Amino acid sequence: MKFFASILAWSLIFSISIKAQSNSAPAKPLKVGLVLSGGGARGVAHVGVLKWFEEHRIPVDYIVGTSMGGLIGGTYAIGMSADEISALLNSIKWNELLSSGPSYKQLAFRRKEDQRFFQTGIELGLRHGVSLPAGLSTDHYIGLLFDRLTLPYSGIASFDELPIPYRCVATDFLRAQQVVLKDGPLSLAMRATMSIPGVFNPVMREERVLVDGGLLNNIPTDVMRELNPDVVIAVDVGTSLGDLQSISSLPGILSQSVGVMLIERDRRNLRLADLIIAPELGNQSILDFSAIDDLIDIGYKAAAQKSAVLEKFALDEPEWQEYLKQRSAKKRHADPLPSELEIAGISLNAGNRLRSQLLRDIGLPIDVKKLEASLTRITGQGRYRSLGYSVVPDWSNPERKVLLVHVNEKQHSPPNLNFGFELDGSDVDEINFTIGGRLTVYDLWREGTEWRTDSKLGFGNIFASEYYLPLGRNGFFTAPFVGYKRERRDLFNGRERVAEYQLERSGGGIDFGYLGRNSELRVGIEAGHIAANVRAGDPRVLPTADGTTSLFRIRWSYDGQDSATIPRSGLRLSGEGRWFFKLPNTPNNFAQGELKLSVFHPVSSRGSLLLVGSGGTSFNQRDVGTQQYILGGPFRLGAYNRDEFRGNQYLLLSTGYLHQVYQLSPIIGGKIYTGGWVDFGGAFGGNFANNDGNRYRSAISAGLVMDTILGPFSLIGSYGEGGRGKIYFAIGKFF
Repeated sequence: MKFFASILAWSLIFSISIKAQSNSAPAKPLKVGLVLSGGGARGVAHVGVLKWFEEHRIPVDYIVGTSMGGLIGGTYAIGMSADEISALLNSIKWNELLSSGPSYKQLAFRRKEDQRFFQTGIELGLRHGVSLPAGLSTDHYIGLLFDRLTLPYSGIASFDELPIPYRCVATDFLRAQQVVLKDGPLSLAMRATMSIPGVFNPVMREERVLVDGGLLNNIPTDVMRELNPDVVIAVDVGTSLGDLQSISSLPGILSQSVGVMLIERDRRNLRLADLIIAPELGNQSILDFSAIDDLIDIGYKAAAQKSAVLEKFALDEPEWQEYLKQRSAKKRHADPLPSELEIAGISLNAGNRLRSQLLRDIGLPIDVKKLEASLTRITGQGRYRSLGYSVVPDWSNPERKVLLVHVNEKQHSPPNLNFGFELDGSDVDEINFTIGGRLTVYDLWREGTEWRTDSKLGFGNIFASEYYLPLGRNGFFTAPFVGYKRERRDLFNGRERVAEYQLERSGGGIDFGYLGRNSELRVGIEAGHIAANVRAGDPRVLPTADGTTSLFRIRWSYDGQDSATIPRSGLRLSGEGRWFFKLPNTPNNFAQGELKLSVFHPVSSRGSLLLVGSGGTSFNQRDVGTQQYILGGPFRLGAYNRDEFRGNQYLLLSTGYLHQVYQLSPIIGGKIYTGGWVDFGGAFGGNFANNDGNRYRSAISAGLVMDTILGPFSLIGSYGEGGRGKIYFAIGKFF
């Protein structure tokens, strides 16, 4: 391929020199068409090529791209310089851009609850049977980025009106046809050309389902030839075919299969180019955006290697300044956003509700930064896949402009199904497994309502259902609920387990409360039945419980952390007070109070300090029956047995440090940490307290913690007093 490119380059030089000798009149500058191939993160090298072109006064009169080449080409076509594109790429939070939706901090409080209680990072939909989203990324963030960049060009009739005439290529996924995008919403075109199937959702346009153009045409020189430039330069950043070693695994075989299927068309299209620039990108991943500047430098050097040919197309200084002037004259700048706001993509009633909410939040005149924050917050409520915006003429008065907010509904949901599982490997003789899910149905009987139902099976069995009913639009709500819970509890005497109980609770109640963005206050009453029966141990001497229960409860929760699984920063705080009117085996009414705290504070680019604490009291009540507090097990004095300590009061503090050692691909998870922490705590008082439990204990723990798409995975070693220690693993739980 390199030999072929060299022959082509020298042939081009020869033909240009012959043309110059045979024409005594000053030659007009040649019209240069630049073709940028797809290649994911490898496409960042295109920016280096553009940078070299600018420094050596090489004009770009037409630009055509596919996938990442379409994105880089589009930003250059709207008038951004190579340095501006470089700064843009370095400013992007790539993990966020490729994520499955709004970050945890930007989720509504109830959606944060979904992720905390069911930590598998996959949401199933039940709209058309059980189905996954069409893409792992919702394209919300990348859509906002394109909307912002292309906003000045919202009203153009053709991409020929851009500072540089532009085309990008997409694939009609249903018809298996190439689609050349040359008009319509520029933001939509840029999204379509890079919509990798399975990663990003397809783009719907004129009854076509559009996905990444690289499926059919990764190097669209044929599209460029239709624009009739004098010279076609192709920049090829695609992955090369693998060697014998690379095809020894299934991923390698699949990658090679795709490459073999596409390479013939790539070779054919490269023959249509007058000059090929092929940056030496080696094994650079298509998803690794961690070295933007290095990739740009590789592209720059690749262009420099072809300087002998490229400089034939260079303009002299006056011509270059005239070229820049003409390009700048076609560049548009964003006007202030109009005060008129319309909603598209959802029902009229839902649109009116969303419109009033947006105007209340962003105010007038509309500010882009506030608008995007509000659109992200609304997406974080879980009802929609993504929201975007553009400026369009008012259909009733073309002289006026309207800000149009586009709402993209999820195709697979609602209803939504979040699921997760927990694995407790603290006891090698008895590994406890629980699997469960949360079904959420929106707008049942009334818009704004949520009916969510939880089920868990395994070590702990749960069935619970709640109907959330907003009272107006100011955050107040009521929530009637019913539930059943069955769990196992161990009873210890010293280190010896003397009994195993089965504890069953059932009942219902109603809460009234106020829901904020990051917090929730609930006040409610609950009544039901409770039974505690001996599963293992001597039932003749061990206590049991069976009877009705009723209580009043007040609970406040705040969540300002940045992750449901392994936070890097932020505070989570909750407090609950309970007044029991009736409880089996307790002669009096009594109160309990409990406070839980979790703080993570970054101290470096990779490290965070953690402080996790909780405490509860039954005040002066001695007989609290089944309401004793329990310590022992993973992340609750991990060197000791699960449920080893119990009492009417307890205190537990953990403090330590986590250090990031690796970043997984956002498609399969998040960060991997090593860390360590010290636990200090104890449980005290009560008729059934551990005989040796009325004192504080301490333990030190260290290990590996991974944030995966299936939830947090921990492998921990813990050492406590008296030589007590455990090595355990846990899935689905971290503090």
